Amino acid sequence: MKKVNQSTPKSTIIIPCYNEASGIRKTLTSVFKNLSNRDFEVIVVNDGSDDKSTEILSEFALEQPIRIIENKSNSGYGYSLKKGILASNSDVIVITDADGTYPIENIPLLLDELKFCDMAVGARIGKIVKIPVVRRPAKWLLLKYAKWMAGADIKDLNSGLRAFKKEHAMQFFHLFPDGFSFTSTITLAMHVNGFEVNYLPINYNVRLGKSSINPIRDTIGFFSLVLRTTMYYKSLQAFGSLSIVFFFSAIAVGFASKFITGQVADVIVISLFNTSILFLGLGLVGDIINTHQKQRNLNR
Repeated sequence: MKKVNQSTPKSTIIIPCYNEASGIRKTLTSVFKNLSNRDFEVIVVNDGSDDKSTEILSEFALEQPIRIIENKSNSGYGYSLKKGILASNSDVIVITDADGTYPIENIPLLLDELKFCDMAVGARIGKIVKIPVVRRPAKWLLLKYAKWMAGADIKDLNSGLRAFKKEHAMQFFHLFPDGFSFTSTITLAMHVNGFEVNYLPINYNVRLGKSSINPIRDTIGFFSLVLRTTMYYKSLQAFGSLSIVFFFSAIAVGFASKFITGQVADVIVISLFNTSILFLGLGLVGDIINTHQKQRNLNR
């Protein structure tokens, strides 16, 4: 058994693990192989696994210096990452998955890139990207939606391979959900608050083992999260976009009803128009509150 380095590590690799018996050993072996010349620590958060993951982790801990955090029950991807961040001993955090999908060999590149930005993201736009075909339309639409709402050139909204500074993660810690939306949240929060986010193209492999993602439920959750996060920081843009939708809906219903029935559906048109004004007002109020809060933070 190797001795654990007692000095403060320069980076912490956090790996959430829930029933990843098929890939966790391979992932950990690759981490130590590709970071052999770096000063780092590894934290694996075992999220209530009921397969052989726990046994494999215990065996690996006898071979390499890893820290294992045990969740009493399956608490979620984001919950596990947050627990790992709080337990980390370094100023730089790297997250990756245990299922073999992300190229561990790119972690040194992300760490080097972090010298020039606040967060370095492995964007799944490389030559080999094995995302299931059934998930691609929703991911494409979600990315377009996030770009529009955040007003940023986001290359990969929810990549699970990224490096960032712990101080920035702690700044947005209260926003991070317990589920799979952790990565989307930190991406949006960093962009809308003006932090520098750089994207490095990476490959994406077929996962080892069974995925715990629910495509329909989690996709709906991602769309909701994008809206909530942009509302939090850019309320005028978020509510303003909804205002525009209802405004033009009012116009469309007015013309359509006049053309089809010869009469304008005035009740529906007025309701849509009033809703448009309401959302615009909410956006303006939210924008004033956000501006006031930012000013207060600057004066502290």
